[in-house]
Amino acid sequence: MNNLNHTIINDIPLDERIIFALDVADATEARRLVELLRGEISFFKVGLQLFLAGWWPVIDFISERGCRVMVDLKFFDIPETVALAVAELQKHKVTFATIHGNDPIIRAAVARKTGDMKLLAVTVLTSFDESDMRDMGMTGSIADLVLLRAKKAIALGCDGVVSSGLEARGLRQNASGSFIIVTPGIRPGVNRDVIGTDDQKRVATAREAIRNGADHVVIGRPIRDAKDPLAMARSIKEEIAQALAGR
Repeated sequence: MNNLNHTIINDIPLDERIIFALDVADATEARRLVELLRGEISFFKVGLQLFLAGWWPVIDFISERGCRVMVDLKFFDIPETVALAVAELQKHKVTFATIHGNDPIIRAAVARKTGDMKLLAVTVLTSFDESDMRDMGMTGSIADLVLLRAKKAIALGCDGVVSSGLEARGLRQNASGSFIIVTPGIRPGVNRDVIGTDDQKRVATAREAIRNGADHVVIGRPIRDAKDPLAMARSIKEEIAQALAGR
């Protein structure tokens, strides 16, 4: 287990380890990608752009095909508004939902949560690096901030957190209890340098993230923009399988 916390979730099906980010502006294109990939991937993320373009029907389309849905809207508002938003999400088959806020916001969201939907607290966005922290007048490290926010969120009742693969190991080693880690900012190991990091600053390969203790990796462009998206999905699943075997 490489000194990782024993509470890592190990029984997740391989086709649910990748959460494919449907970061497209058109619901028709999103449906096409779901139909194309669902033989290899059965977990899809709907973010702010697609949610505004496709609204609830795109979420229902995914769940009706037997796939899981992560609704990544990063709720950040007054506590009662966030609580009401969580209640609305639970009218649909949503597996993960993200919140991004302080203690009162998290408490309100957790208090309204029922059923099987899991709440994930965003720790620090993967587009954020140490220079951004300095610009905001913060003197600590990103790893320390991620750990602090994760511990608080878990203590307040969140089911897990969103963090980069670079901090996953520290979370497993220093945060207690059973919790989910979902990691964005993933680039395939086979062509990581060719693809580049885009707007992501704290990136990792799928292998690195899973070996560090992540349960799921969020990947969009590297699969969507590949010459053969299915082949790329299979390649990343192989990376994940190897990482799991090495834990």
